[in-house]
Amino acid sequence: MLPLDGVKVLDLTQFLAGPYCTMVLSDMGADVIKIERFPSGEDSRRLGPFINGEGYPFAMPNRNKKSVGLDLKSEKGKEIFLKLAENADIIIENFRPGVTKKLGIDYESIQALNSGVIYCSISGFGQTGPYSHKGGFDIIAQGVTGFMRMTGEPGGRPAKVGIAINDIAAGATALYGILGAYVHKMRTGEGQYLDTSLVESGLAWTVWESAAYFATGEIPMPTGTRHRRSTPYQAYRTLDGYVTIGAGNQKLWENLCKVALNRPEWIDFPQFKDLNKRMENIELIQEMIEEVLAEHPTSYWVEKLDEAGVPGGPVYTYDQTLNDPHIQARDMIVEMQHPKLGDIKTIGIPIKFSKTPLQIRTPAPWLGQHTNQVLQDLGLSEEEVKELYQEGVVYDKYGEEAGVNHAK
Repeated sequence: MLPLDGVKVLDLTQFLAGPYCTMVLSDMGADVIKIERFPSGEDSRRLGPFINGEGYPFAMPNRNKKSVGLDLKSEKGKEIFLKLAENADIIIENFRPGVTKKLGIDYESIQALNSGVIYCSISGFGQTGPYSHKGGFDIIAQGVTGFMRMTGEPGGRPAKVGIAINDIAAGATALYGILGAYVHKMRTGEGQYLDTSLVESGLAWTVWESAAYFATGEIPMPTGTRHRRSTPYQAYRTLDGYVTIGAGNQKLWENLCKVALNRPEWIDFPQFKDLNKRMENIELIQEMIEEVLAEHPTSYWVEKLDEAGVPGGPVYTYDQTLNDPHIQARDMIVEMQHPKLGDIKTIGIPIKFSKTPLQIRTPAPWLGQHTNQVLQDLGLSEEEVKELYQEGVVYDKYGEEAGVNHAK
């Protein structure tokens, strides 16, 4: 049994924020039906690399889901969606504000049919406010939240965080909001409307930066890999690469000097006597540490740091990360069979449940793969389903090939 077995989710989202949220819900056991326009499908389907006509990036955040190709702009398509919505526990969408109202599938319309529904909207800037009408991809949100001005090397151009951090932040924010609302629903039977955005979700993660600004007006600027309040706490160059060192308190600093670097005399240097002094001399610390680290490769220094009890590690390229034995031992690389992509690998589940372990049960669906199944579950006859295909209301990309129906 999984934590969310029996929970019904309708997924109207695209790209990453919403699909990430519904991926985790599906990993928890929720029955997630992804509603997709056709023939192109959800926008991330057009991202390569492609294998046998299917995009690999789409496969990553859309595992454990069903896909229904449905024309929401048609009256019959809307009717089908509303039938699905009558029994849905959760609906998630990331259209621009106002689009669901035009389609007649907004929260108020669904609530009239299903008072217990939890309906979550994810957008670039939120449903209200002067920017609510603007589109907002991750790169836009990274600019607005100030992330690009606090990332990179000092004096360099604004730099994007290496992953789609605002998308993932919004997906995670929607996720915990939905789970909180679901607990409320279990207690009271009441559904509710949730509204979050890429900008707000990312901004909420600026914990230390907001503290410094509210206290003294400090504006966070790029520091490379350095911490703004602690040192040694960054990546340092070694003979063959870089190693991270986190020795921000006095005990760790002394262990670093005495055991890892074999420089016990540094402890008594007046310019290093406490954290404040070390912060004042952060450039000198880097210069001195890197002079020592240049004598040996990264792997040597990781061992020395471990020996000293000082947190540290290699600075990997992504391929090195995925091939690290610890990552593999933690089941963070999962292999599975996709009906079109063949043998694929996906990122595993990062939280381990002792009683109800989450599962990657099925690969991401092709566009409209479950259209027939979902329509039949709604009680439509074979003739009615065939008619919907012929009228272009529903779609299955490989319907003809699979011997089911009438993709148009």
